[in-house]
Order: sequence, then structure tokens, then C-alpha cells
Amino acid sequence: MATPKPALWGATLAALLLASMAQAATLTVSPGPDAQERLQTALLDAKPGDVVSLAAGRFDFTDGLSLDVDNVTVKGAGQDKTVLSFAGQKGAGEGLLITSDGVTVRDLTLQDSKGDGIKSKGADRISFVSLTVQWTGGPKETNGAYGVYPVSSTNVLIDKVTVRGASDAGIYVGQSKNIIVRNSLAEFNVAGIEIENSTDADVFDNVATHNTGGILVFDLPGLPVMGGHSTRIFRNKVVDNDTPNFAPKGNIVANVPVGVGVMLMANRDVHVFDNDISGNQTSAVMLVSFSRSFDDKSYNPLPRDIVVRDNKLGRNGWLPGLPGGKMLAQAMGGAVPPILWDGVTTYAGYSGPAPRLYLKDGPVLNLNLPKAGEVEAAKPTVSATLGSPGLPERAAVVLPAGQDKPAS
Repeated sequence: MATPKPALWGATLAALLLASMAQAATLTVSPGPDAQERLQTALLDAKPGDVVSLAAGRFDFTDGLSLDVDNVTVKGAGQDKTVLSFAGQKGAGEGLLITSDGVTVRDLTLQDSKGDGIKSKGADRISFVSLTVQWTGGPKETNGAYGVYPVSSTNVLIDKVTVRGASDAGIYVGQSKNIIVRNSLAEFNVAGIEIENSTDADVFDNVATHNTGGILVFDLPGLPVMGGHSTRIFRNKVVDNDTPNFAPKGNIVANVPVGVGVMLMANRDVHVFDNDISGNQTSAVMLVSFSRSFDDKSYNPLPRDIVVRDNKLGRNGWLPGLPGGKMLAQAMGGAVPPILWDGVTTYAGYSGPAPRLYLKDGPVLNLNLPKAGEVEAAKPTVSATLGSPGLPERAAVVLPAGQDKPAS
């Protein structure tokens, strides 16, 4: 049997691709009776390349939605024109759950889901563009935990997204890799933007305001993916984060003090630069160690290989939400220095070097804690800067061709 020539194979593949594109359909769903059933049917019936188009207006749902078809676009008529309301949701799940690859959700608003707003799990090339997710009753402990929530995902784009009222994090990326979060607004959440147990993230040109904490980068033990690293936080406005913490008790973010601009915990290779950080009563930038007990010997609870440089720092640190914080601020002339490090350099079973830090912005308050979380034993010192330059900054995140298109 003759082997087909490469040119013939190329022509055949091109023909198949063109045929697939020609067969792509737009499935249009309008508000009204049975909208829940009609939209979920469209999400089930969609084929790769299809667009599920939601007309302008308000959709009222009593249950969550799901999508498990690759290469589908879910598109509204506009961020302020198509509204998906889950105020009548009977279950406690997400508003929309995505478990497929190559999906884009854009140009709509999702409100009042009982659980998370929009979640992707195990997805590759997942894009959230020109979306609003909000809980219309304002900050409440009973609100859903996360607004936009990609987890265990790869090649994540979050662009021109607004989230309000999440009881954990407005924009949360967990256990994921190759991430861009840009041009977005997070306000009135516990954490505005959080990158957790993730690798290679660029967080830039966002506004984080009126949250408990503005931008958080954490690495936690006991999760399927640990060892988060390589995050760049730059050109963001992290201002006036002043909402009292309303996270449910027991959550990790329930320990975030009100008025933190940027908080780095137990992560490595994080660069914070060219941001505007002001109006945060506890600290502009806070570096802390994970203070709860853990069993995994591979877990490192220390922040390390951290660079904080060239940020525009306004008024911060006038009323730190830490034990003795008010007295400390008074003793330092009315405010603590804008950069705060807990000073923890070791933990049980660790015999490695002290964390490498370059805190160019200053002054820097080093609490010199003997152990993570033991604020009462602080022996604070202040220095103009801390550490030395030379920690390498990784290259910009690059998403697959065709995915990284600026939101119009």
C-alpha cells in the first residue's frame, strides 16, 4: 500500500479543519420561561467550535449550569446587558462549572450564586473575559467563596473581570499553571485577587480596592498541588482595602487582617513592582510564614526569593490589624513602615539557608518572630531596605496562540 505524501496529508487536514469550522453553529438562548432547561440543553448539545449566545436580559435560574464540551464559547450580549441570576438557586454549587478545554466565557454578569460564581476544573486554555460576578447584598459570610475560580487548570486568562462580595477571594486561581490576570477589578471581597499553589502567574493592570486584603499569593500544605512559585505582581492599583473580614471562621483568609495591600505567604520567586499601593491600614506589603501545623515534610512555610521594588507607596500602616498593632504604630510615630516581614527564618526540621529577600522599598519592619504566628514575641527592628539585589525575575507568561486576545 502506497504511503500518502506529506502534501496530501496537509491538504486533507486543512479540508477537515475547514469543514469543522463550516459546521460550527451559534446556539441562541433568550430569557423567559424554561430558560434554565434551554440553556443547559444548549451547553450539552454544543459541539466543538460552537458559540452559545445569550441574548440581552435577565435569566433567572434555580440550579447551577455545567459545560463539558471542548472549544465552546459562551457569550452574552454585554457585560451589563446579559444577567444570569442565581438568587433562586436551590443547591449550594457553582453558578457555572466548566470541565472542558478551550472554553471562553465572556460578556455577561452572573449574580448571587449560592456557591462559587464561575469555576473551571482541570481545564486547559480557559478564558474569562469581560465578566462581572457579584453578590448583590454586599459583603456577607453566606456569600459564595469565589467569584471567578479556575482550579487545576492550565493556560488561564482572566481579562476585564469584575468581582464583588466573595466571602473568600474575588478572583482566585488555585493549583494552576501559566496564568494571566489583567485589567480587572476586585472590590468588597475578603481577598481581592488570590494566586494559590500555582506556578507562572502574571497579575497586572488590575484594581484591588475595598477588600480586606488586596492581592494575596499563598502556598498551602495538604493540597494535590503544592510548591507554588514564579508570580509577578506589577502595575496594579492596590488602594483603600478597608472592608472588615467576613470570611467564614476556619478559612485561611479569615486570618487576613483588614487593610493589607499585598500579602505573600509561604510562596517563592514572587516579584512585586511598579504598583500603586496606598490606603491600607495594616501594611502595603506583608511577608508572612504559614503558621498552622502541617505534616508534609516537603512543604516549606517560609516566603522566599521575594523582591519588592519600585512601588509607589502612599499612606499605609497607621492601624495594623495585628496583636499590639495600634501600640506599635503609635510607638513608631503614628504608622508602621510600609513593608512588613514576620522575620521567621526557620521551622521544625529545617536546616537550610535563611530566605533570600530583596525588599528595596522601605522602610522595612522586621518583626523578628521566633516562630510563625508568635506576634506577641516580636522584637521589631526597622531598616531602610532589606536584602540584596540579584534575585532573577522570570520571563513574562505567554499563552497559546489565539488565546491571548485583549478584551474589546
